[in-house]
Amino acid sequence: MPELPEVETVRRGLQPVLENATIERAEIRRENLRFAFPEGLAERLAGRQVIGLGRRAKYLLADLDDGMVLVMHLGMSGSFRVVTPEEQHLIAEASFHLARGKLPQHDHVVLHLTSGASILYNDPRRFGFFDLIARVTLAEHPYFAKLGVEPVGNALDAAYLAEKFAGRKTPLKSALLDQHVIAGLGNIYVCEALFRSGLDPRRAAGTLVTRNGKPSAKLGLLTDEIRATIAEAIEAGGSTLRDHTRADGSLGYFQHRFKVYDREGAPCPNEGCSGTIERITQSGRSTFFCPNCQK
Repeated sequence: MPELPEVETVRRGLQPVLENATIERAEIRRENLRFAFPEGLAERLAGRQVIGLGRRAKYLLADLDDGMVLVMHLGMSGSFRVVTPEEQHLIAEASFHLARGKLPQHDHVVLHLTSGASILYNDPRRFGFFDLIARVTLAEHPYFAKLGVEPVGNALDAAYLAEKFAGRKTPLKSALLDQHVIAGLGNIYVCEALFRSGLDPRRAAGTLVTRNGKPSAKLGLLTDEIRATIAEAIEAGGSTLRDHTRADGSLGYFQHRFKVYDREGAPCPNEGCSGTIERITQSGRSTFFCPNCQK
């Protein structure tokens, strides 16, 4: 599943084309993805201007000029592709899709813009979804009401995590994956941030908080590494694992910087460490770490 850096990379790829654009018409090519499309979605999008394109956690948010927000989620395998005006005549050709790496039968939504460009949403597994929600009620909507802070915003600091972790015996990795604590932080980047912080993913989250409820130095380091890891991944265009590509069809490259993720059996990359990367399962997810230098 695409994680926050991948979704932010897609947002940045779509922004120059979609933001301030007018949707001439929308094609909805099936009745549902993970959920049914909102009733009359194609008609409700036709003629609407996109006045802003944002992101909350792993959701893309297209603000429309009528006060509604088109909420888009990539699910397991969803991706967007921008088709330029010059490429419009190629959309129906299988060779065009194969060159971009996506089969045309999985193009479920197409937004045709008055600029002549089109945006195709492709989703082989159909776990993504689209919804329309009024902007004034968005924060209270079940998708967003209980989400924690963003890992790239100023709200994430050591004091915030100390408040959330105090007294908790939950394994540190599980606590960091709790979307009520940090929104959009996923498995890959938690593994990487914990390695960079030298912290064991099995360690109880509460051990990083002092008796008087203050963040320990290690919790401060962890907070810094979370922010740095996410920022570096966004800069690199995310991590291309299985299905994810950027909006222009190109690949993200942060996976080439992985220190521990998916490196089971490899030597620890820390200089002077003789450990080997291990994989364990936590809450049904694979965790990669060095038991020798992560304490």
